[in-house]
Amino acid sequence: MQTGQELKKFIFAVIAWTAAILIFVTVRHSFAYDNESWNFTTGDVISIVTYLGTILGCLHWLSNLIANISAIRRMNYLAIVAFKGMFLLLGAFFLIKVTIWINTWTPAPQLDRHYNELTQSLLASASTPIMLAYLVWVRLCLAFFEQVVLLVGSRNLINMGVGNYHRPRQEERVFLFIDMVGSTAHAEAIGDFQFSRLVQDCFDLLSGCVTRQKGEIYRYIGDAAMISWELNRDRNLEHSLDLYYEFVQIIGWHKNYFEENYGFVPRFKGAVHGGRVMTAVVGVNKQEISYFSDVINTLARLQDQCGPLKQDLLLSGQIRHRLGDTANYNIESIGPMRLKGKQHEVEVFAVNAPSAEVAPGSFDRGF
Repeated sequence: MQTGQELKKFIFAVIAWTAAILIFVTVRHSFAYDNESWNFTTGDVISIVTYLGTILGCLHWLSNLIANISAIRRMNYLAIVAFKGMFLLLGAFFLIKVTIWINTWTPAPQLDRHYNELTQSLLASASTPIMLAYLVWVRLCLAFFEQVVLLVGSRNLINMGVGNYHRPRQEERVFLFIDMVGSTAHAEAIGDFQFSRLVQDCFDLLSGCVTRQKGEIYRYIGDAAMISWELNRDRNLEHSLDLYYEFVQIIGWHKNYFEENYGFVPRFKGAVHGGRVMTAVVGVNKQEISYFSDVINTLARLQDQCGPLKQDLLLSGQIRHRLGDTANYNIESIGPMRLKGKQHEVEVFAVNAPSAEVAPGSFDRGF
């Protein structure tokens, strides 16, 4: 799944940069002093646009990958953007020099005369500094767009853009709510700064699990997180259980790291519940998509019972009945319970560890 996500990011980068180069070439032709000198075939233009777009897309994707898997991701946003911009600028400058050298080195320049003339007019002319400035500007715009997607989520960004949720609409969704066990004691023991870094490390690992299990981060609440899926999609109920146990297992794989840096290994308990919710965009200065339903309140109350019931993962009866039989999990009925603040009893089930572990190859990155 992680490979698939990186492939999508790579394809997006190549398409975005190919479009950006095509725009530059078109504008360059429009403002050329002698348009007749731009007597180039469509094939020549397509060749150089595809060539430059692919290489710049690769540089774009590579800079993002380096920033995500290295200590650079801990830096402030402006420093990250500056790194990506300089990475692309240096890469583009090197690309221009190599391209010009290849064109002058070709043993049969008469065969590629139009293509070589087009290359020289773009890369070895007075417009080269303008092109470099343009490339940096495009990189900054894409970095800003990518940051907005990270903050809002691609699905939410699209829905907000097309106005799907400016009027409340009803949906059916399933939610997984996970919370760190003993967080107050941990924060007092290691201090607020170290505890904040601990939460960052845990949710860095969680993000890869969410991607692989096709979920969406709805909200972070301190050391807790709420992930959601569309209820009626195939396997989304199983995804909610798979995500919890994958996350727990990956935390275990990093046992040594957590013990060395924080003195303990964090534990998380969770609950799964779902149903009909009203979805709407709220806020003016800072908009977000929110879910309104008793489902959210019931989910939080259900998760509170993990401690008293000495269970790691609880499941509501509503989701259990829709889940059906699954060979990967042992689900036991605890019985109906009256949750805090609820008038009616809720049927509760305990979910035990899956019979098969998560494949090690699905892990995305370490620290």
